[in-house]
Amino acid sequence: MHRITLIPGDGIGPEVTGAARDALLAAGAALEFEEVIAGERAEKEHGTPLPRAVFDSIDRTKIALKGPTQTPFGGDYRITVERADATGRTGKRTYPSIAIALRRELGLFANVRPVKNYPGIASRFEKVDLVIFRENSEDLYVGVERMVDEGTAEAIKLISERATARMTRFALDYMGRLGRRRLTIGHKANVLKMTDGLFLKTAQNIAKGRPEFAVDQRVVDALCMELVMRPDEFDCLLLPNLYGDIVSDLAAGLVGGLGVAPGANFGPECAVFEAVHGTAPDIAGKDIANPTAMTLTGIMMLRYLGQSAAADRVEAALVAVLREGRAVTPDLGGQAGTRAMSAAIVAKLQG
Repeated sequence: MHRITLIPGDGIGPEVTGAARDALLAAGAALEFEEVIAGERAEKEHGTPLPRAVFDSIDRTKIALKGPTQTPFGGDYRITVERADATGRTGKRTYPSIAIALRRELGLFANVRPVKNYPGIASRFEKVDLVIFRENSEDLYVGVERMVDEGTAEAIKLISERATARMTRFALDYMGRLGRRRLTIGHKANVLKMTDGLFLKTAQNIAKGRPEFAVDQRVVDALCMELVMRPDEFDCLLLPNLYGDIVSDLAAGLVGGLGVAPGANFGPECAVFEAVHGTAPDIAGKDIANPTAMTLTGIMMLRYLGQSAAADRVEAALVAVLREGRAVTPDLGGQAGTRAMSAAIVAKLQG
């Protein structure tokens, strides 16, 4: 039995995380959920969008299933976290979003986003089956910015050999477990010769020690063009933080959108599983949110926990519902609500 921290999140988060939880339990997964709140509700109730209880829970369980959380655009919005760091020293640190705060505080350096065609989901492409590896701890997402003067702002782009090597090893190990053999490194080293140049050189050097993998590289803008022309020609992608965020959303568009895009964040001691999509506040509470991405994220979590049989059952039930196309949400071409689609998945599992 695995105890899981459940973070429902904001907007449609509680609806889709609830649907995923119901599917996992209906499949007989050996899970117990410990619910904690983060985001807008937590800020109203506790004065912070990321209460200490969230970290306390993940410190106990070492694994979380997280719904999307809202982050305001622009301005000087920052989240302050006060807890002990890896050296045991307690201090205050600030971050631009809940997701980044969790990744940095918990050491979640690796972001993994599978992208795959599923039956019944309209797409311009077939046979897309990618895994995108995004380095999570560096790049422009360190959030170090300043106003140079009234009309000029600057940000620091941080790339290190240590973090890039760690991410490359993780990606190759993950690929090995999946039986995948080709990795494409995305970069902009033709212009950003020091930062992206270091990322490319380090990743290539690490890969030289793993001759069982075929490794190539693409300038990131050319990579985006090739992905929207011939996505089936790629297997796995390795990218710095910012490019990984952008390219994974682009890739989700190849298979039907963010509503079918799962994701996970891994560190040396814990993992947080969260779908790629946002909070969609315009449809929150309307019972029309698509639970597919969060359900696929739950399937990723089960496989990580070694509960592959339960993961296979949930995936088979989800695929059956998608293929039939009757009990699916409006964005998938159906008329069902979130609860009805969730119930249809559960019914397949219990039938």
